[in-house]
Amino acid sequence: MQTVSQLALLRGVNVGGKNKLPMRDLAAMFEDAGCENVRTFIQSGNVIFIASSSVSKRLAGAVASRIEERFGYRVPVILRTAQQLREVISNNPFSGVEDTLHVMFLADRPSPAKIAALDPNRSSPDAFLVRGQEIYLHLPNRVAASKLTNAWFDSKLSTVSTVRNWRTVTRLLAMMEE
Repeated sequence: MQTVSQLALLRGVNVGGKNKLPMRDLAAMFEDAGCENVRTFIQSGNVIFIASSSVSKRLAGAVASRIEERFGYRVPVILRTAQQLREVISNNPFSGVEDTLHVMFLADRPSPAKIAALDPNRSSPDAFLVRGQEIYLHLPNRVAASKLTNAWFDSKLSTVSTVRNWRTVTRLLAMMEE
């Protein structure tokens, strides 16, 4: 059975004193679900692991349910393989502004019609581009000042998402390739 290096991105973990989740407990949940070589990065719900496709298919739901059972809240768990993360990095449409670049990872691929209906001027001078299951966000005035939020994209695209800054995205891939 072939195993693949993967990344789980959890939304809203250990942010602003809410949804506290010790990374040791989170790593143990992944190990209990059948993952190997489990590592976490920073305290905001980034988990790198190796798993077979059969484990991966049920992993997001199983971990989200386990967190809800143990800690009393539900968080989205979005998975990407190392290859998918490489593609995210190579497809960066905002080269040269990586210090203000973020990537929003979507649980589902949005329809072309829903993407076309997004307002590109919602939060000027912020800019975004949807590519596949990611949204690249150039936020020159920082995340907190932007109207390009998870809630807005989730409602417009009928999915759930989580955001990471560019530095975290590139560091996560480096860790996956170690």
